[in-house]
Amino acid sequence: MAIELVTPFTKVELEPELRKPKRKQVGILGGNFNPVHNAHLVVADQVRQQLNLDKVYLMPEFTPPHVDKKETIDELHRLNMLKMAIAGIEGLDIETIELERRGISYTYETMKELTEKHPDTDYYFIIGGDMVDYLPKWHKIDELVELVQFVGVQRPRYKAGTSYPVIWVDVPLMDISSSMVREFIQKGRVPNFMLPHEVLDYIEEKGLYL
Repeated sequence: MAIELVTPFTKVELEPELRKPKRKQVGILGGNFNPVHNAHLVVADQVRQQLNLDKVYLMPEFTPPHVDKKETIDELHRLNMLKMAIAGIEGLDIETIELERRGISYTYETMKELTEKHPDTDYYFIIGGDMVDYLPKWHKIDELVELVQFVGVQRPRYKAGTSYPVIWVDVPLMDISSSMVREFIQKGRVPNFMLPHEVLDYIEEKGLYL
């Protein structure tokens, strides 16, 4: 008795059914950026490269949700400095959703809006090692970890450790902060090599942080 063989599907026939649209992999680095400095840029660029992300967005906040309220300069200046800092750098961009929404910048509300607006995107939210200890106090943290993958970056003098799911990325440690830059300027010291020279020129031109 002859056995009738079933003709297999060809690769060409299978491809349309198997092909799925590739999800975008996007990092978010939030902050006051008052002002943006070289450590911000190194973190954004290194996380993008090491996690093979399509892009990392630097996201300036409008009003930080901190108990100890931070004084900050007008968002237009902070945005202008960010644009100068990332000009020509591959894979870095700016997300202005929190400036447009105004009010207190809660990360959960922001990422909920972004994930609804871009359902084809997986988000990686980048935080410094010093912020990891505060994750339990974040607004709606349990809901937030369902929306994003946290990425932790080690910072000098801070030891990493958390029960929340965090991907740790090693980057060159640069002990630079925005408060340090502001303090240098207030004391008449020029913070050379701590931030892009275009940003420093802008600060001097506008008379910021004096």
